[in-house]
Amino acid sequence: MRIAILDDYQDVSRTFGDWDSLEADITVFTEPLDDVVKQLQGFEAVVAMRERTRFTAEVLDRLPDLKLLVSTGKRNAAIDVPAARRNGVVVSATGYIGEPTAEHTWALILAASRNLPQEFRSMREGGWQTSVGTMLHGKTLGLLGLGRLGAGAAKIGQVFGMETIAWSQNLTPEKAEPHGVTAVSKEDLFARSDVLSIHLVLSGRSRGLVGADEIAAMKPGALLVNTSRGPIVDEAALVDALRRKVIRAAIDVYDTEPFPADHPLRTLENATLTPHIGFVTREVYEIFYGDAVEDIAAFQAGSPIRVME
Repeated sequence: MRIAILDDYQDVSRTFGDWDSLEADITVFTEPLDDVVKQLQGFEAVVAMRERTRFTAEVLDRLPDLKLLVSTGKRNAAIDVPAARRNGVVVSATGYIGEPTAEHTWALILAASRNLPQEFRSMREGGWQTSVGTMLHGKTLGLLGLGRLGAGAAKIGQVFGMETIAWSQNLTPEKAEPHGVTAVSKEDLFARSDVLSIHLVLSGRSRGLVGADEIAAMKPGALLVNTSRGPIVDEAALVDALRRKVIRAAIDVYDTEPFPADHPLRTLENATLTPHIGFVTREVYEIFYGDAVEDIAAFQAGSPIRVME
């Protein structure tokens, strides 16, 4: 079996999982594919990292050799699963843990609150105390989404002594109360939050949910944090607000990834940016690539596992 491992930016996939146990010819792609159909001809199995490469119906229709598509994680909006099924392609998932992303959310909040990127740079350059930070105790943490990750972020915020409020389309006071969180309206969430952190799955309802009007409703100097999915926030509206120094932002996810080198967000001092590394930890990769090997072995044995419907 010929196997392609996609979008392994750090070239580490072969160090996780027992790939040598497979009877396979493995090719690792460390850069985004220029032409998905052309470059994946002849591969019978593909391991896709998250949603970095799109497998639309058109793409799948033109990959006649593909028999197994493994997606790291439990869901993948970039894969047209019904189209895969029509083409006789099995789509298998892997396990996932959300704690690293929750931890990274707070790394970003703390870094932005205490101006750590600027202070790190200043220390390297011989400087000393160049900024004035903001404390979190007594401030209001707003959660856009109160699922598992949002509830985890709320718990940490409470440890810091923050008031925690939340809104989502299906959130009720009864669902929020066990987490020590107050359910509020969408308008109140944006108006009251000193730190507003996004914890929603990207969908038709959430795409563009944070637009110019929502950003304009935020407190002057409030911090908008996104470790979820880039398109939930209107990127142009965010850039405009940051340029006008209306709010601050701490961002790990973007509309286009890898993030363009000349994107204006990269030039703004009130934007704390990381390259979508919220989930990039040894523990997550051990699950992703370890399970991918298991998926492929099970498929080769004629009994596919973790099949996505």
